[in-house]
Amino acid sequence: MACAPHGRRKCRDRSRGLGARDTLRLEARLALYGNDIDETTNPIEAGLGWVVKLDKPFVGRDALAKIKAAGPTRTLAGFEMVGRGVARHGYGLKAPGGETIGICTSGGPSPTLGKSIGLGYVPVPMAALGTRLVVDCRGRDTEAIVVKTPFYKRAR
Repeated sequence: MACAPHGRRKCRDRSRGLGARDTLRLEARLALYGNDIDETTNPIEAGLGWVVKLDKPFVGRDALAKIKAAGPTRTLAGFEMVGRGVARHGYGLKAPGGETIGICTSGGPSPTLGKSIGLGYVPVPMAALGTRLVVDCRGRDTEAIVVKTPFYKRAR
């Protein structure tokens, strides 16, 4: 929907559309380039190894095969906020002891689930289901727990 020069309502409708799209993407655990994946990540650690066919030749195949064989050092994990707070892109993820271990790549409230959810890169051992994390929500530590993704899956 295009924004009319003096049609503020139309502009707000468009913003809601983009916010709704981002919420649905997050609930389905679909990676967004620039947030969850970029030039510093690889498909193995992002949980997208299923789209990489290592039995076919392509640029970067050997590097990805090496990463897959050794196992990634970090992975993109999904988490639910336990405490009151909303995880956002760029917020720090900490171990319960306070050590910074990763970064939130996407996060926000989930109207479908009725709770705040997020994705972030953490060391592989910290990505186990049920692991407690702490999200640095603008200087306030808020508890979160690693959960199975996708957060929401439509019934068939």
